[in-house]
Amino acid sequence: MKIEHPMEDLLRMDRIPHIWCPGCGIGTAVTAFIAALKKVDLDLDKVCVVSGIGCSGRIAGYIKLDSFHTTHGRAIPFATGLKLGNPELQVVVMSGDGDLVAIGGNHFIHAARRNLDLLVICINNFNYAMTGGQVAPTTPILAKTTTTPYGNFEYPFNIPYLADACGAVYVARWTVLHIRRLTDSIAEALTKKGFRVIEVISPCATIYARRNRLGSGIDLMKFYHDNAEIRHFEDTRNVEIGFQTKIICGKFIDRERPTFLESINKGFEKVLGEKYVKVGGKS
Repeated sequence: MKIEHPMEDLLRMDRIPHIWCPGCGIGTAVTAFIAALKKVDLDLDKVCVVSGIGCSGRIAGYIKLDSFHTTHGRAIPFATGLKLGNPELQVVVMSGDGDLVAIGGNHFIHAARRNLDLLVICINNFNYAMTGGQVAPTTPILAKTTTTPYGNFEYPFNIPYLADACGAVYVARWTVLHIRRLTDSIAEALTKKGFRVIEVISPCATIYARRNRLGSGIDLMKFYHDNAEIRHFEDTRNVEIGFQTKIICGKFIDRERPTFLESINKGFEKVLGEKYVKVGGKS
């Protein structure tokens, strides 16, 4: 009798085992995403996953859906093209903090400003793990990396605040310890329109934790257990993350705004009236 993995239908089993390190939380985030897909009634033939470069950028290659492993920092532009080319698609960007808010930061803020209909799942491990553990725009102050051996002294991005300030309609943060809450959050975001951002705090046991003497992946998960505090709808200005300080989690933003395509269609309809051919649809 063949025993199948319960998520085998949505994983490219020919590529398993994956490349992620023992103790890494990316696989847990993937599990939450697949579990969320199974909870929500979506046509999986119309779900696309886009990722960039980095540890989390490998996600697209393991999920058995239409997927794109794109260039560094360009996951959101690729996803934008997919969504505008075929508005019926549910487009999900899954990538890392360095890919999305460093080299891809300009794309991130303008996609939020336009309210593009994309779900962005940003897996934050506080460093550029795949390329050697360099300082990232999310590295907490005082944390050590290969390029900040005496500690980081640059203020890091507060990703929920950045997304909120730029216009995202759904903003949440969970750690990979909160597997059920993360799954429910992704499922909820999949049913909403507009630019949605879920930050996932994930352990990097091989590089970040080792350099900062934080222990193993299990030690980091225990830290999340002891120091994560759930505060739904907390002001995003208050949820910045320090070095080994309290991590505020929850759903912070859930609001309505016209999406980019809805705004375009409404504007052209007002100007052109009956002559208008709907963008992304039929005349």
